[in-house]
Amino acid sequence: MSKKTEREPVSRRTFLRSAAGLGAVTVAGSAFAQDSLQDVIDAPRRGMWDDQFDAKASRAAVSVASNNPIFGLDTLSNTQAAIGQYQSIVTNGGWPAVNPQVKLQLGVTDPSVQALRKWLIIAGDLPREAGISNSFDSYVDGAVKRFQVRHGLPPDGVMGEYSIKAMNVTANVRLQQLNTNLVRLQSMSGDLGRRFVMVNIPAAYIEAVENGRVVQRHTAVVGRLSRPTHIINSKIYEVILNPYWTAPRSIVEKDIVPLMRKDPEYLKRNAIRLIDGSGNEVSPESIDWNADKAPNLTFRQDPGKINAMASTKINFHNPNNEYMHDTPQQGLFNKLARFESSGCVRVQNVRDLATWLLKETPGWSRQQIEATIRGGQNQPIKLAEEVPVYFKYITAWAAKDGVVQFRDDIYQLDGAQELALQTTTGIEPVTGGSDGLPQ
Repeated sequence: MSKKTEREPVSRRTFLRSAAGLGAVTVAGSAFAQDSLQDVIDAPRRGMWDDQFDAKASRAAVSVASNNPIFGLDTLSNTQAAIGQYQSIVTNGGWPAVNPQVKLQLGVTDPSVQALRKWLIIAGDLPREAGISNSFDSYVDGAVKRFQVRHGLPPDGVMGEYSIKAMNVTANVRLQQLNTNLVRLQSMSGDLGRRFVMVNIPAAYIEAVENGRVVQRHTAVVGRLSRPTHIINSKIYEVILNPYWTAPRSIVEKDIVPLMRKDPEYLKRNAIRLIDGSGNEVSPESIDWNADKAPNLTFRQDPGKINAMASTKINFHNPNNEYMHDTPQQGLFNKLARFESSGCVRVQNVRDLATWLLKETPGWSRQQIEATIRGGQNQPIKLAEEVPVYFKYITAWAAKDGVVQFRDDIYQLDGAQELALQTTTGIEPVTGGSDGLPQ
């Protein structure tokens, strides 16, 4: 569907890993020189189980949820403040590497926990008063969860592969990442509209913003590196219930034709019809699927449960034939790495988003939307007022509540090799099938 994503003027780097777009976040912050930590390191009885257990600490990641949008009024100033904090961290020597030989989690006692505690204190995730010891207590558990959430990782409190690699990105690289994204944020500092939708591609999530507050967040699946989702400013003009799915030419050529060569019943089994330029249906048996070029026909899938877009399609103006949509493959939203489409964006709980988009369009309450979907008939709906939508690439920012967040540079736009976390765990190989293409 997509050919090349819009490239920002930053050098490229290797891509391999990404992380989930979870919403909320934590505090990052003050720099501590190594000598300033000495009094903490020497503090008596730090980390002992009898005085270092706090149930609230382990719930900290949940308690920091925010409805402040990425493109909020104070994002620029807070990101600039974060740059100052990270510059101080770099000036004072950065943070230590964390390379444990055992799995670090609640209850573990190991010398490597000292380096972990130092890292979390320097980054602002762990209070200085928690001290330095070998014990992975509830304070460290809460701090690790805060770190994980603001890096887009599941907050399980366990220092696994993703967490260790994210933690071992140097402070200087994180500083440069903030500087790079400050330029991107500056381009979005104007009036974005009373109501708007923001798709943050590397975070793989969506914000519906109204009157300066996030009213909905949605997990998303966005384009993979070879077929990226385009960066664009546009407007949503239409919601289609029970949509037909028309396969883009790129998917016809790269995916459907090879599938038909292997399985001549593929189109019939998936309710995909061939339509010529006059609107007439063409029999698949009349096509030479081994020809050099794909047939010059429209490949259109009927509405229904197996439709690649399931119940809903959201259209916005763009030259790339991209759109947002539902999917019959709901399990995709549970994956850590959600960069697998051909450029279009799958939206979890898309009916909630559709209801919000249509709430100012007369006659389209949630009840009417659900009744229409149950009826199974294709129903395009023009919005009474088009809603701005921004597909953006933000991998580092600080929100109104002082939270500093980082995401992976999935499209190789940030220019730092260290941000390539060198893992393909959780990312499916590209073997045809994209944007919900029936298999």
